[in-house]
Amino acid sequence: MFKKVLIANRGEIACRIARTCQRLGIAVAGVHSSADRDALHTAVIGESIGLGGGSAAESYLRIDAVIAAALRCGAQAIHPGYGFLAENPDFARAVEAAGLVFIGPTPEVIERLGNKASAKAEARAAGVAVLGGGEQASADAEVVAAWARALPLPVLLKPAAGGGGKGMHVVRQAGTLAESIATAMREARSAFADPSLIVEPYVERGRHVEVQIAGDGQGSVIHLFERECTLQRRHQKLIEEAPAAPLPAGLREQLLADAVRLAQRLRYRGVGTVEFLVAGDRHWFLEVNPRLQVEHPVTEEVTGIDIVELMLRVAAGEGLALTQADVRLRGHAVEARLCAEDAEHDFLPSTGEIVAVRFPGPGVRVETGVRAGSVVTPFYDSMLAKLIVHAGDRDAALDRLSLALGETQVLGVTTNGGFLQQLIALPHTRDASFHTRSVDDVLAARPGSVAAPLRWLAAAAAWWLLDARRGAGYGAWSEPDVTGWQMHAGDDPVSAVPSLLLREGKRLHEVRFGAPQPDGQLLVQVGGERVRLGLRAEGAGWQLSIGDAVELLAIARRDGSLFLQSQGLAFAVEAIDYLAQAAAAHVTSGELRTPLMGTILKTHAAVGDTLRAGEVVVTMESMKMELRICAEHDGVLRSLGVVAGQMVERGLLVGVVEAAA
Repeated sequence: MFKKVLIANRGEIACRIARTCQRLGIAVAGVHSSADRDALHTAVIGESIGLGGGSAAESYLRIDAVIAAALRCGAQAIHPGYGFLAENPDFARAVEAAGLVFIGPTPEVIERLGNKASAKAEARAAGVAVLGGGEQASADAEVVAAWARALPLPVLLKPAAGGGGKGMHVVRQAGTLAESIATAMREARSAFADPSLIVEPYVERGRHVEVQIAGDGQGSVIHLFERECTLQRRHQKLIEEAPAAPLPAGLREQLLADAVRLAQRLRYRGVGTVEFLVAGDRHWFLEVNPRLQVEHPVTEEVTGIDIVELMLRVAAGEGLALTQADVRLRGHAVEARLCAEDAEHDFLPSTGEIVAVRFPGPGVRVETGVRAGSVVTPFYDSMLAKLIVHAGDRDAALDRLSLALGETQVLGVTTNGGFLQQLIALPHTRDASFHTRSVDDVLAARPGSVAAPLRWLAAAAAWWLLDARRGAGYGAWSEPDVTGWQMHAGDDPVSAVPSLLLREGKRLHEVRFGAPQPDGQLLVQVGGERVRLGLRAEGAGWQLSIGDAVELLAIARRDGSLFLQSQGLAFAVEAIDYLAQAAAAHVTSGELRTPLMGTILKTHAAVGDTLRAGEVVVTMESMKMELRICAEHDGVLRSLGVVAGQMVERGLLVGVVEAAA
């Protein structure tokens, strides 16, 4: 076995790999970008070597820097984790050329399977059913467009070199083809350093089922059964489970046999995942991920097998210590991906410092790369943690996962935790009548963003007042009896003048306070509604009491934003001192501001251009996603203050659209 391993990755997967290495007595070293210098994985691993700048291209994708780090720390082998260089055959070759061991498949197998086009050819040769098209890849937009036009719509554009759903786009109308190809290529280049795409027919109502395989590189291959990954949003997995939800009779056996046969043909070394599209009792090969998969914990939970340990032992030349007969299923496991994104606003990524974190206790497996004080940057994907539960059956596992999400608190950024709970409760999730577009269909049918409850807004305002008294520089607000209420306000028990503005999305609420009461109660008016409440510290949270109703809230502040969370529901509001309300005027001023940190990709208009409401002015990238900043009303672009390639902070003024007369 190895004495020391370099983990060439970040976040939760770097922590996960380190845990198994340390259990086996293997020393570990890590790597980090400049943005990750103080990240949790650097602390967990202990020894970590800087690779360069903040972006992946400046750090984690630098083959020379990663290998130099391994040699510098005396590692014998490199574990790539997932993403970044995990599916890069040039990296695997460079590792071997440096006299190190690549913990994964051979470079040749990665080349044959890591590219989606060649992988389909391999599957066809192994007698595995494949969808038509997609057996060629190109970085030439015109070539890709010609392939797409040769197939009936809709078609799916997929990065040939990538995985994880990144860069995938469905084209339903010929008029959007060129724009979709350009976007997919940009995303593929950013995520995988290769803009090449393949084109496939798009199956509207399929399921995504994958098989975990492991091979010794000598022809011996076993499977660790299958996983269900159907619940996705825009091809990004949200909920995964093992084994799969009920399948038609005999289909599981076909999937397992096809996966093993393909891996045997290639004399597969290490672990990997063979992915299939399932529709009714039919199935087609999709791709192979020749690496550790994000959702591998659910397989570990139902088989009792440490998949990272399997990888290490095979790479060290020990072969497979298991036979197929040794692999048995026990119960059901489900995983949820907790991400820094706002489900109420088109899943906009959320960046910034995490103020407080609380994960569930015993009985829930948590894989995370963040802690209080961690900074969520725009350079990487938005996943904060994975919550995994195991139970005797599928319904019990889903129930446990929902409870675990309700017990999870992450304050300082917006997460998708509440949305995941809603997803678990849907009838088509419970009865497994879902398909890969189920989540998108549910989102399309939603009436719009959900407003924060009035009582929560009132609690946020009361907390703001308490927090102001603790802070410095608030002048009269620091006095315990001051709420903005005035004696000359007449018979009205609340102040005649607002003390605070709370902005929730595009909603702006004026807040007035009454005089503080001896019993600690406070009258708070939010807009035209009034709430008499009590708010006091309770453990790590705040107890909100209204009449005889009591609930526990988690409340935290980061800069001017207040974050509220309870039982999986979370809201973020911006608190603005009424005296500084002019700062909030840009809600209707035509000002265009960046929604979060990121990089400007392209400007689509010039100063003096006439714009229509909804027209794109700037495209930016954050967390490997493209975001569009659009005009909110008809008008003329009077200023434009950014250029392509510029790094921007959240809230930066991009430009001003002067409303049409």
